[in-house]
Order: sequence, then structure tokens, then C-alpha cells
Amino acid sequence: MEGLVQDKVAIVTGSGRGIGRGIALLMAAQGAKVVVVDPGVNIDGTGSDATPADQVVREITEAGGIAVACHESVATMEGGEAAVQAAIDAFGKLDVVVTCHGILRDRMVWDDVIAVHLKGTFAVVKHACILFRQQRSGRVITFSSTSGLYGNSGQANYGAAKDGIAGFTRVVARDMGRYGVTANAISPSASTRMIVSVPGAARDLRSQRGISGGGGDATEAVRGDADDLAPFTVWLASEEAGHVNGHVFHVAGGLVSLLNEPEAVKTIHAEGRWSVEDLVRVFPATIGIELPNPAPAPPPQA
Repeated sequence: MEGLVQDKVAIVTGSGRGIGRGIALLMAAQGAKVVVVDPGVNIDGTGSDATPADQVVREITEAGGIAVACHESVATMEGGEAAVQAAIDAFGKLDVVVTCHGILRDRMVWDDVIAVHLKGTFAVVKHACILFRQQRSGRVITFSSTSGLYGNSGQANYGAAKDGIAGFTRVVARDMGRYGVTANAISPSASTRMIVSVPGAARDLRSQRGISGGGGDATEAVRGDADDLAPFTVWLASEEAGHVNGHVFHVAGGLVSLLNEPEAVKTIHAEGRWSVEDLVRVFPATIGIELPNPAPAPPPQA
């Protein structure tokens, strides 16, 4: 189907490279006017380079599409507002926000990772939702990760940000749904420069220690290409997905999975307050049966 997002205006953050680039190109090919937001930083967030965003804009325009570049960092409220303003200045409106920007620092560096991923998502979506509420329409598509949804050793900062984005998206869906706005999150698995930057030694060490990444076969067995994320993202941005709101999807290669909402798996109930003694007696035989441990302790030394 051609023209799935015809004449819509879409902001795609982090679209100078990788997953965002593929989304921006397909958005434009499907008729959207695209704001390519990317400051061109290194994987760890350092530096800046206008070339990646400008190159994507050039690819879109040479293919007959319409796009402009925005080199702002969305890690500040001012940057998020500037990205939204770039859409208004260039095209006079905004219909879609896709936030797939990100950096990676696996050594417990918190502030920059949280600022880019979590605050950056909030900064763009907050300012976009002011417009969306007024016009009674809009699409918000954020990017979470199995590193947060299930947990990944060594990525406490990244995982916290990504799980925060999932929670934030669920709240936006509930707050903005009555205005005709949808908000959904994608958990991607794709070969990108961010994934490649994780040393193989780190993965091997996790495996040797019996540390599970969680998620099971549905999220770990498939890792596709960066461009594989674009079709589902563009579909979520279209009118065809107007009934889809408040969900998290895992997308990898040809796999699209609807992830479950948090729910009670097992429950124990007491009349009044549990005593410590009763918990010692009851828990192991009920909730504690075959309870998985993502990082079991090594056996005691002989």
C-alpha cells in the first residue's frame, strides 16, 4: 500500500543512522514530510556532526520526498521543543513523533544516558502533545528495549531509561487517548552500531555466569537489520493503527510480538497482615516454587 502516511508530518529522532534512518526513509517514501532529528554524536554521546542528518535529508529529497534536518540534541527540554518547532517552521503542523534516538555507556554512567533516552523522549513528546491535544489527533511511537523490560547485566542506566520509556508511553496513551492520540512503544532487536559496540567478551561473561537476559526465545532468538523496524513503525503512524494504543511491541526481523502487560502470576493471601513466620512457612511452597533467578549465585567453594 502506497501513501500510508501521505501528507503527514513526522519527527524521527536519531534518524541520521541505524533504525531511525530506515524509519525516516520509509516515512518519506510513504508520503510523509519528515524532520530528521540527529546531532550526529558518537555512540557514547560525545561529539557532533551534521553530516548524518543532512545525508538522510539528501537521500529523501533525491528520491522525490520532502525532509528537513534538525541538529538539536533532545536531551534538554529546549532541544525537544526545538525539534517540534522545526516541524512547525518547515511544514506548519505535526502529526507523528518517533523517538528512536539513543546512546550507550555500559559503565554505570547515569546522567547522560538517562538524559538522552528518558528525558529526551519526554522532552519531544511533551511539546508534541501540546499540539496533538489542540488538533485532537497524533501518533507517539517510542523505543524501549529488552534491556529494561527484562533486564540486562551491566546496563542499569540504559535499562532504567528504557523501562522508564515503556512506563511513560503507557501513561501518555491513557492521558492522550481521549484526544484521538495514540502512544505505543517498540522494543527492537537489530544489528546496529550500538549493538555491535557491546564487546563480545561481555556477552560471553554473562553466559558463563548463567546470567539470563530474560524474555525467552521470542525476544532473543531473532536479530534482524536496522531497516526491519521501519514498516511496523510506519504502520503504527498511520490511520490504519488508530485503534492500537498503550502497547509495547517487540520487533526483530520478520517477527512482531505483542508483549504482555504486567500482571499477577501467583498470589498468596492472608487475613490481615502477613507475619514473617508465616511467610517463611508459606512462600517457598507457593509463590517460591520454581521461581527463576536471572543471575544465580555460584556454588559454594569446597
